[in-house]
Amino acid sequence: MPGPVEQACKVGATLGEGPYWSESEGKLWFVDIKEQKIHRFDPGADRLESWNAPAQPGWIFPTDSGRMVAGLQSGIHMFDPASGSFELLAAPEASEPGNRLNDAVIDRFGAVWFGSMDDGETRSTGRVYRFADGKVVATTIAPCAITNGPALSPDGSTLYHVDTLGGSIYACTLCDDGLPISQRRLVTIDPAQGYPDGPSVDSEGCIWIGLFGGWKAHRYAPTGELLDTVSFPVANVTKIAFGGADLCTAYATTAHKGLSAAERAQQPGAGDLFSFRVDVPGLPAPKVALTAS
Repeated sequence: MPGPVEQACKVGATLGEGPYWSESEGKLWFVDIKEQKIHRFDPGADRLESWNAPAQPGWIFPTDSGRMVAGLQSGIHMFDPASGSFELLAAPEASEPGNRLNDAVIDRFGAVWFGSMDDGETRSTGRVYRFADGKVVATTIAPCAITNGPALSPDGSTLYHVDTLGGSIYACTLCDDGLPISQRRLVTIDPAQGYPDGPSVDSEGCIWIGLFGGWKAHRYAPTGELLDTVSFPVANVTKIAFGGADLCTAYATTAHKGLSAAERAQQPGAGDLFSFRVDVPGLPAPKVALTAS
């Protein structure tokens, strides 16, 4: 069973998201979307570093060239931590200024799968894309207001896509060219239990989901069966990433977005980074291949 949840770092993020464990650094990257911040947490030194982003960031990943790639509301950018500078690589939704990029994953070939969403959280304008070879390709996954994920099975054959407002986790089969060819609803979550947020997959192929407004994270089997539930001292759990030398430390980003003053007083840790131990390790996270095929 997963161990007890502990505060890993005081952050106070309005909307913490996108945790990524950098194995080579032994550090965790994540973002605060609404405060336009990129963070890097060093658990060994108990130190948090932060950078300002020019637009709302959804995710931040290292590349095989030593630089970083960030998904911002304005598009995909190269990011240099040394200078704090951003360079635009692609603007996949220039015609949808009300959208922003929200969540992402790197596949085993170094390509980035990412989603977009309506920043107002009402219009079904969010899409799922794949970024490789400097090009962005839209998938055939149906649009929704808030996409989350995607996440990928250990063998890369199944993509998990979350329709947050629809309360649904979908499993999509990928064809030889790497794009989805079929989709089935794997899990439906009652809004009373919270809204499914960012998904992550562990080494057994099980799907971890943060529940926004649900005070919990769930672990599902690839068949959709609920296996484990982890309770948090805060309501808005956004996403899990696996870190530490054994990839058995689960880090969870959280948010205080949408909480009233009274609720924030009852949840002083809302927006902080939390951690807990798991029995099943996560998967090593690839780096973005700037020449991915």
